[in-house]
Amino acid sequence: MNIFEAIILGIIQGLTEFLPVSSSGHLELAKAILGDTSVPEESLTFTVVLHFATALSTLVIFRKEVAEIFKGLFQFKWNEEFQFSLKIVISMIPAVIVGLFFEDQLESLFGGKILFVGFMLLVTAVLLLLADRAKNTDKNVSFSNSLIIGVSQAIAMLPGISRSGATISTSVLLGIDRTKAAKFSFLMVVPLIFGKIAKDILGGDISFQSSEIIPMSAGFVAAFIAGLIACQWMIALVKRSKLSYFSIYCAVVGIIAIVYSLLN
Repeated sequence: MNIFEAIILGIIQGLTEFLPVSSSGHLELAKAILGDTSVPEESLTFTVVLHFATALSTLVIFRKEVAEIFKGLFQFKWNEEFQFSLKIVISMIPAVIVGLFFEDQLESLFGGKILFVGFMLLVTAVLLLLADRAKNTDKNVSFSNSLIIGVSQAIAMLPGISRSGATISTSVLLGIDRTKAAKFSFLMVVPLIFGKIAKDILGGDISFQSSEIIPMSAGFVAAFIAGLIACQWMIALVKRSKLSYFSIYCAVVGIIAIVYSLLN
């Protein structure tokens, strides 16, 4: 992978992380189109690096909300901040379980499984279409809701299933306000990404050859900058636009991916 390809992938990650269109699915498609021949472990490592960059941009944009989460978590008072922090923690449980016990199976799905990505994008399209028909309310995320949304997040670890699409759709189908659903969706993934990075570093799973450092750094910077720009206006776009628009987009890209895979 050269610097130019890394920057393109970083921009794709930054732009697609905050829309319900599956950033991981788009990264896999882009790698296939660019002719990336990374083995699954290397491909997943680069994907994690780019997700780390957009998680960092999320922290910058939501710095006040993140500060409230940490404040509430260590106050140990049954106030609104502590309850929200606890819901974030609960939402992480399913994904943590999947990451700990099914990591090898998950890694095998990365690295050129375009046909699989295509079908998962169609699943995302169906989820968004169903959510679009749900009525909007002003309901908050409950503790039971946070666990169910967490299950959706765990399923969305599959390439092609949009994490934000799955979690926001699940929230809306549960009757949660779309604005609150979007905020919860973007915040709940941040601890998981940093936890994944820490686990891989401590476990020695992430290692860089000297030839990989510059391209991955370029991809990281591109994803971070694109994330900073995209996070603000894309979040507003998710709140204003109908999810059916994204459903159509995912369906089209999914069909293209399936056809591309079958022809190649």
